[in-house]
Amino acid sequence: MKRLDGKVVVVTGASRGIGAEIARLFAAEGGRVICAARTLREGEHPLAGSLDTTVAAIRAAGGEAQALTANIAEPAECEKLMRAARETYGPVDVLVNNAALTYYLPTKEFPLNKWMRSWSVNFHAPFVLSQLALADMISRRSGAIVNISSGAAIGPGRGPYRDPTVGARGGTCYGAEKAALERFTQGLAAEVYQHGVSVTCVSPSQIVPTPGTVHHRLVKSLDDPRGEPPALMAKAALLLATEPFEKISGRVTYSQQILKEFGWITEARGRGVETRGSGYSET
Repeated sequence: MKRLDGKVVVVTGASRGIGAEIARLFAAEGGRVICAARTLREGEHPLAGSLDTTVAAIRAAGGEAQALTANIAEPAECEKLMRAARETYGPVDVLVNNAALTYYLPTKEFPLNKWMRSWSVNFHAPFVLSQLALADMISRRSGAIVNISSGAAIGPGRGPYRDPTVGARGGTCYGAEKAALERFTQGLAAEVYQHGVSVTCVSPSQIVPTPGTVHHRLVKSLDDPRGEPPALMAKAALLLATEPFEKISGRVTYSQQILKEFGWITEARGRGVETRGSGYSET
């Protein structure tokens, strides 16, 4: 018996990186996975990775998956995605809000259209998709929503900021979005707990080498030894999607922290283990 046998799963941002890894693991655990992103084929995006590549890997391993392109910055596209997921496999059991759009720009130079688009993808889309998924989950009194956050949600702390490098990377927008996502997670979890639905949020304990993090120079390469393997984030998401909801709903946590806590790994490092996490992870 696999952990997700027969479950319908929607994973956003499944064309590459953490999202692709989550989609592959969830399919290996028996899930019928809707892989959603904007990039269908290799070459349509400057970064490597596509829905076709993710789905092909899943099917080659004997799993079940379907690619659905969607621009989740648009609510209508979110509605289209969830409608197509139901038409393909049935009511949604698990939603993983993984897709992210990041611009590392200082606020004074941030173009308004990019700011609004970033919030649409990173915060508004998880709200819209969660609301649509809850229409399936609440009526059946089961389901799991897993939001993917980031260490960027941890702010620079109290000033004064005499060190000119503090905030120099221009991550204010992205960090604010992820902090908002963590608060949204706990608020929604409290709202739907009585309906048997789990809502959780997980961040990497260490930076995960992906095409995106390499592009933004957060790591040197996909095999950077200082990074966290994407498989750990996928395992953490699987844990949060499948453990009894009364044990995990409302948790804002970190990959290695939660995996060690539940005995899925024996050694852990990074945020939530060696250093403190965000305020929401500690309440």
